[in-house]
Amino acid sequence: MSRAINHLLIEGLIIMTMAVSTAANANDLKPTIVNPKTLYDPSPNGYSTAVVTPPGARVAYISGQGGQDATGGLSPDFAVQVKQAYANLRSALDGLGARPDQVAKLTVFVVDHDMSKLGVLTQTVKEMFGDALPAQTLVPVPKLAIDPMLFEVEAVVVLE
Repeated sequence: MSRAINHLLIEGLIIMTMAVSTAANANDLKPTIVNPKTLYDPSPNGYSTAVVTPPGARVAYISGQGGQDATGGLSPDFAVQVKQAYANLRSALDGLGARPDQVAKLTVFVVDHDMSKLGVLTQTVKEMFGDALPAQTLVPVPKLAIDPMLFEVEAVVVLE
């Protein structure tokens, strides 16, 4: 191959690679919330119908966070456990360098679920997520890993 053609090929590759942006805009990596107008609006209850993760985003999965404090202690009060579990979730997000608006999906497990517990759950989720409500599933369970546990939350997070 002649030196001139080789030079043109190399220049072409350099120009092509310079035209391709490797840095993604932070807004391009945020999950997109979808609440179709043809469905019941779930946002007053603290969740969204669906959340779309952007193409090319890295996804992290946070294991179930219960209501244990830093010493492993558990309050017998459901509301205290829920607030502590979300504080623990926030610590896990911080450890990933993520924010609540990057959470795409929550799964919550509630021991002996009844309607009286929904108010506590909804309020706590809205306090943490504001308008960026993730998709969410509540699973009633008879018990969790440790007998005094009444609540657990796991999350799927879109990382920037």
